[in-house]
Amino acid sequence: MNTAGPADVPARMGLDLTPFRGLRYDPDRVGSLSAVTSPPYDVVVRPDGLHHLESADPHNIVRLILPQAATPTARNKQAAVTLHRWLAEGVLVTDPEPGLYVYEQRDGDGMLQRGVIGALRLSEPAEGVVLPHEDVMPHVVADRADLMRATSANLEPLLLTYRGDGSATGTTAVIERTLQHPPLLRTTTEDGFSHRLWSVTHPADLAAIRADLAGHQALIADGHHRWATYLRLRTEHPSPSAWDFGLVLLVDTVRYPLRVRAIHRLLHRISVPDALSALGDSFRIRRVDGPLSEAMEVLSVAAAEGNAFLLAGDGAFHLVDRPSRDLLARTIPADQPEAWRTLDATVLHATLIDHIWRVPDVPEHIAYIHDTAATVAKAERDGGTAVLMHPVHEEVVRDLAGQGVTMPRKSTSFGPKPATGLVLRALDL
Repeated sequence: MNTAGPADVPARMGLDLTPFRGLRYDPDRVGSLSAVTSPPYDVVVRPDGLHHLESADPHNIVRLILPQAATPTARNKQAAVTLHRWLAEGVLVTDPEPGLYVYEQRDGDGMLQRGVIGALRLSEPAEGVVLPHEDVMPHVVADRADLMRATSANLEPLLLTYRGDGSATGTTAVIERTLQHPPLLRTTTEDGFSHRLWSVTHPADLAAIRADLAGHQALIADGHHRWATYLRLRTEHPSPSAWDFGLVLLVDTVRYPLRVRAIHRLLHRISVPDALSALGDSFRIRRVDGPLSEAMEVLSVAAAEGNAFLLAGDGAFHLVDRPSRDLLARTIPADQPEAWRTLDATVLHATLIDHIWRVPDVPEHIAYIHDTAATVAKAERDGGTAVLMHPVHEEVVRDLAGQGVTMPRKSTSFGPKPATGLVLRALDL
């Protein structure tokens, strides 16, 4: 049912976004659209969060993106069976004609994001069309690939950004015109974000978007593992095919700047006292009193002056900053740009995790958590160490990606992320 025509696409210099027939929930067959949506799979990290989503509605999308069973094979098979059952029962229905989708997110604090969802032709990093900025974990790519093979579907869009020229033409003009029409759907999720989705099917509008985006490159803001999964699965299917494309949301950050937040680390098997003791005199250590919000403000001030981290898990907060220059020189690779060598994530992994704490970067030892309070609570509950980070500026991320330099994995969290479950893309139905 993919309508992208790989054989008919001309040679391109930039992004090639094509229409597709989306799979969407029939609102008459579910309790509410908000009850069947979910954050992206890697944000749903806590069992209580997974249970909450599963309990919200028997058709919540989390049953596809994070199926639960005894083995990985059983999980993936269960997701495939569930998807096909929902299609057969009319819970998920196919839009009648191919299109791109204008997507809007808005919250009560004035955050507004608009972009276009479509099937993007895949490209390798060397082509300079889609720029990754983080490394990926092979086991996660393998897991996502197994799920995508089993379901033959792109279950949630990646978040990609590009830099428009600021004019009200091309994609921007199409978005503005589309907003004048009633949306296909609207819902408000429990995080306070309202979501609206429109279909763009007129040939002139599709052509305008495609011509405009052909002159741009994109930065992967969220979804590095899914992008790597797309690339892996493309090699397994003869081209041309639907596997030459992947589901993405493209946002022009000149018009709609994203929020950039940190992704924190939870060290399962090292306590806060042991972590602090191991630092010796190689970092300055200060106890920070007060609630989490005030401690994060202290971290923000310290991070403006250099590398800084906040350790928690023992009922208190500990600011760790001002690393020894000699230690950094011995532990940070010298063959990378200065902007990479001075990243907090670089210092955390190369100096602290690898050299001082000697913690293997595997799930049994480290968890990557987006929610600050959840990271601290889990560390306190389990006796581990929460390492709280300060976010990186988008300009730094984009500059490094433009140089072909990837940051340590899970260095950034761009948002707002698209809600999962509003539109899916099937590859072989």
